[in-house]
Amino acid sequence: MALKKNSHYQQLLEKSKSIQIYNSILQLLHWDQETFMPSGAIGPRSEQISLLSELIHEEKRSRGFKALLTKLISFKTGAIKAKGLSLPQKVIVREWLKDYDRAAKLPSQFVKNFAQVTSEASQIWAIAKQQNNFKLFAPFLEKIIDLNRKKAEMYGYSDHPYDALLEAYEPCATSTRVAHLFEPLQKELTQLREKITESRKIDNRFLHRKVDPLLQQEIGHLFANKMPVDPGYTRLDLSSHPFSMALHPKDSRITSRIIPTHFMSNIFSVLHEAGHSMYEMGLPTETWGTPLSESVSLSVHESQSRWWETLIGRSFPFWKHMYPALQKKVPNLLQKVPLERFYRAINTVTPSFIRVEADEVTYCLHVILRFSIEKELIAGKLSVLDLPEAWNAKFKELFGLTPPNHAQGCLQDIHWSLGDFGYFPTYALGNLLAAQFFQAFEKKHPDWATRLAHGDLAFIREWLKIHIHQHGRRYTMDELVKRVSGKPLSHQPYCRYLKEKYAEIYRFE
Repeated sequence: MALKKNSHYQQLLEKSKSIQIYNSILQLLHWDQETFMPSGAIGPRSEQISLLSELIHEEKRSRGFKALLTKLISFKTGAIKAKGLSLPQKVIVREWLKDYDRAAKLPSQFVKNFAQVTSEASQIWAIAKQQNNFKLFAPFLEKIIDLNRKKAEMYGYSDHPYDALLEAYEPCATSTRVAHLFEPLQKELTQLREKITESRKIDNRFLHRKVDPLLQQEIGHLFANKMPVDPGYTRLDLSSHPFSMALHPKDSRITSRIIPTHFMSNIFSVLHEAGHSMYEMGLPTETWGTPLSESVSLSVHESQSRWWETLIGRSFPFWKHMYPALQKKVPNLLQKVPLERFYRAINTVTPSFIRVEADEVTYCLHVILRFSIEKELIAGKLSVLDLPEAWNAKFKELFGLTPPNHAQGCLQDIHWSLGDFGYFPTYALGNLLAAQFFQAFEKKHPDWATRLAHGDLAFIREWLKIHIHQHGRRYTMDELVKRVSGKPLSHQPYCRYLKEKYAEIYRFE
């Protein structure tokens, strides 16, 4: 898009691009820390991350940034003051003000300290999880929770301190609104899970035989290369927790992890992270360095990863095309397994301890558990020392199971070590968004299943790019979902999708 020139706007644009370049360097440091950095280098790496985080924050809230911004927009009313700006430019200025306002509330020293504590904590978490030692991580978690409480106070909130943290990941959400969505969602998912439990069991034991880690890496690259992305702009590596990280629309990094006795986990992780990657690579490059080339929220981001992992990656048409290639890779496991049996096996519903390994029906229950615990931790109603017991009790309530150890319980996710309180609800919101987006996609492409069964994935990504990716932060999550689907966000499309799919798989009315 051609943007008209305004001297103050152009100066601020250059500052914004510089900040984004610094941020991409910071992301690269994080990526290296989780993939190739030697473990003994955590000390200097924490200092590097801390210093760069402080510098980026200072730039975001600098006097120069504010001075230019005041020439373009009213800080009190949000009205655009500059003349001659195009509509995209006005959106960018509006979002710059939001970002500045939020950054200005946090002192740079606080941001530096937060970055250093979480960088160190993520390494301790990895050791604690490996050793099943919650007490090792507990002191770091207490520091992180204390820092998040201070952050919430600095940001300010109306009803609950958790709202201030949640806003960073989903600006359209509050804890009250999330609870109103999660309450009926939990009820319907629990009822569906119980109905499935009463149905005939599906034998998926053949999926849990050992597969050589090197072969699994080869399979991961096979599926990554099948995704409609330019291989020159992305790469796949291994980490202790799968993630996606974008440095630029033309530089995206994803990781997976290998579980010797669960080779499908690697495949679904690749599809999930590739979904994140395709969103970032679908953002407009011509506005890179501005909010128009940033994802609107983590809820929408998660809708893209869950779209490819579940709505596509766990669908029968996808495997009608991909199953023969997988059979050739692991013939000793799959050569004699018919496609229909394989499809039902990968969609088995069995309550499990690990969120990232959870089936579609129980996945959101894992998120609901974390949401309720996070709110209590931030509100000071739950102490860190009491966390394992509270986790196990809530898990028993939702799943009828008690985690056998902390590694499969409250230590399983990396997010708290990174300071990401308020992040988890976006996982479930992403599922709801994906289902609602998919309804609109089906209307546009009623032949999608046939095309997918023939290996055509490009048209799917193109639809997502046109309706979601290319807009960046032009629309809020609420505006985007209504624009795409014609309706406000609801739990109903997701629950309807699950009921129809699993009634067929488990063969009940």
